[in-house]
Amino acid sequence: MKQNTTVIENVEVKAVVYNFQQWINITDADILHKKFSNLLAVSGYRVLNFIEHKFPNGGYTCLWLLAESHLAIHTFITEGKTYIELSGCNKQMNIVFREEFNKRFKSNILA
Repeated sequence: MKQNTTVIENVEVKAVVYNFQQWINITDADILHKKFSNLLAVSGYRVLNFIEHKFPNGGYTCLWLLAESHLAIHTFITEGKTYIELSGCNKQMNIVFREEFNKRFKSNILA
């Protein structure tokens, strides 16, 4: 009987993080959750976990724990803006995320 074997080689991995930060003018928690969950999926990121908190004043914070790192969102209700930060170790996924973000949110980006 033939057995399947897996060979794992030692591979050097360099510590590199690709970071994307942006401000947008969308503050609705449900919209943010839906749009960014979809954006992560389209970009190829693998979601390991998701956590969110809705504050009594309408503020919202959430975090997607990714196999490739994380995406965090924080709203600032009184200022009508939201901070987006993606950190990940996959350059290609980061590029796709940035390109799709710019297509989908170009009218919502704050200077």
